[in-house]
Amino acid sequence: MSISATFGKAKAEGRSVLVGCMPAGFPTVDDSIASMVAMAEAGCDVIEVELPYSDPVMDGPVIQKASDIALANGVRTRDTLRIIEAVAGAGATVVLMTYWNPIERYGVDAFARDLAAAGATGMITPDLIPDEAGEWIAAADRYGIDRTFLVSPSSTDDRLAMTVGHCRGFVYATALMGVTGARTSVSSQAPELVARVRAVDPEMPVGVGLGVGTGAQAAEVAAFADGVIVGSALIRCVLEAPDLATGHQRLRALSAELAEGVRSGAPS
Repeated sequence: MSISATFGKAKAEGRSVLVGCMPAGFPTVDDSIASMVAMAEAGCDVIEVELPYSDPVMDGPVIQKASDIALANGVRTRDTLRIIEAVAGAGATVVLMTYWNPIERYGVDAFARDLAAAGATGMITPDLIPDEAGEWIAAADRYGIDRTFLVSPSSTDDRLAMTVGHCRGFVYATALMGVTGARTSVSSQAPELVARVRAVDPEMPVGVGLGVGTGAQAAEVAAFADGVIVGSALIRCVLEAPDLATGHQRLRALSAELAEGVRSGAPS
């Protein structure tokens, strides 16, 4: 199912979408596939596969550590495509989150082609702005991949409108300034940012990321956003577990708690 269709289905059900993030190849290729499938089975509507990168400027310490482990174990871009193919083949809706350098190195058109062939339906590019994304936008159109750019509380009205106009699938709203990571409370800037996006395009789904780590926080965000994006809290389930079986058990439990949260917080 495409990203657009996933958001449309959730909207028809009167709820938000839960997007769960996990770095590809953490701690190994096979283990990351098992983690992502477990997240989908426990209630994540969309699996955000993060391509491990050595200089992840937007990511907090949890995602950085998991990505470092994946890279140290030899995970590369082609492994990430294989992981996407396996997770999409298991029935999950998959979107890739990646910094831009690996895509340039791979070749933009070739990467869009192989990403679509692997079964991903969208790509989030945190360090690529639409002004400089002409080659990617053309390739995404050629291969039918939804493209997601980021907006933040500091985005001017003009830049926010321009960014939303170049998105397809959903807009990624960073709920606060800074890097990713679970927090004890949800940013108060998030509802205002979502309202600003909707003022530009009422039909464009808005996913909110950065800081959600509990079912209660997921419900709080789901009350005003179309999507709740969770990364660090889910990754920590595996990162801090004494063994992989325990990690997957914790991952399933938190995914289910977050899924219940997004289903209890009816979007406005």
